Amino acid sequence: MNYCRICILPDTRPNLKIDAAGNCNCPASAKARPVNWKQRKAAWRKLVQEVRAKRASYDCVIPVSGGKDSTWQVITALEWGLRPLAVTWKSPARNRLGEANLQNLIRLGVDHIDFTISPKVEKKFTWKAFEKLGSPAIPMHMALHAIPLRVAVNYQIPMILWGENSAYEYGGDEDKNLKGTKLTPEWFRRYGVTHGTRAEDWAGAGLSLEELTPYRFPSSQELKRHPVRAVFLGQFFPWDPLQTFRVAQRHGFQPAAKPKTGLYKFADIDDSFLITLHHWMKWYKFGFTRLWDNLSQEIRRGRMSRPQAVRVVKKQGAEFPQGEIREFCRYVGKGPRRFFRVIEKFRNRKIWKRDPRGRWILRDFLIPGWSWRKGETH
Repeated sequence: MNYCRICILPDTRPNLKIDAAGNCNCPASAKARPVNWKQRKAAWRKLVQEVRAKRASYDCVIPVSGGKDSTWQVITALEWGLRPLAVTWKSPARNRLGEANLQNLIRLGVDHIDFTISPKVEKKFTWKAFEKLGSPAIPMHMALHAIPLRVAVNYQIPMILWGENSAYEYGGDEDKNLKGTKLTPEWFRRYGVTHGTRAEDWAGAGLSLEELTPYRFPSSQELKRHPVRAVFLGQFFPWDPLQTFRVAQRHGFQPAAKPKTGLYKFADIDDSFLITLHHWMKWYKFGFTRLWDNLSQEIRRGRMSRPQAVRVVKKQGAEFPQGEIREFCRYVGKGPRRFFRVIEKFRNRKIWKRDPRGRWILRDFLIPGWSWRKGETH
């Protein structure tokens, strides 16, 4: 494993590359160019004028969970005079804090659709995705992208307003078309966290194409008749998790008492188990966790040094979301032994090896003196 010399992310992270100088392709690496935010704001002003001139029933769809980013998106849209329709894919793991923050977002003054998928279909699809590709969040990512687009097409709403562009914020393709302002089909295939699959690819073996309707995108013919622009607000205004949290908190958003996964107590907190397990699987597949992502963002924004980030990881140690694993097993109706058999299928043997004592350890691990104890990974 090779690690970026600026942040702490390894080259095992999908779409992340480290150059000869040891820098990864994150947005604030040494080679990143300054952004002309005044110019970006002018482009946003022009876009708002174009969208409002269409005089549609709604100016934009905003996919929301009630989290700090979607709260920031709604606040920004309202401040610029847009009339948004907020659309939510309802997670089967939504918790009380997530519900409270979603209701707070709605009270900001927006119409809202809370879309619930058949629990039987969702449960079946979630286990199938986990068992086949080691990712319980594939149905989640398909739904939260497909449902807002379907709503926009059906209501003839001209724009979908997303938050940050993950291809830019977390390291991604050098293709400017993919790292630009728009969420395109090409972007989704590469960065949509679905392993490049579509809903149609999952039909069969207990899931019909009709049952998968909520996960399916409108056809190219439909999109041609009712074109929708899907843009990232983070391409027009600086996106920073701490800043979006502060804005959201001023408008009633509540953080958790402590981080649920990763570094921040204000992120990934609206879901009881799905998002935690999604991020935890990175440990097996890539040798890092959500904490490493968050710490790398703090380094890039100058709020933390690399040595400080390494100390935080070492202090926290290996993460083991025991409670979330139990909840997931109850949800899908499978026992823990079967769960861990699936987990082991996706341990990346290129980076993991057993030491003489039979413990799994990561080759070339960044942190010296790491305590590799049995039971730490499971």
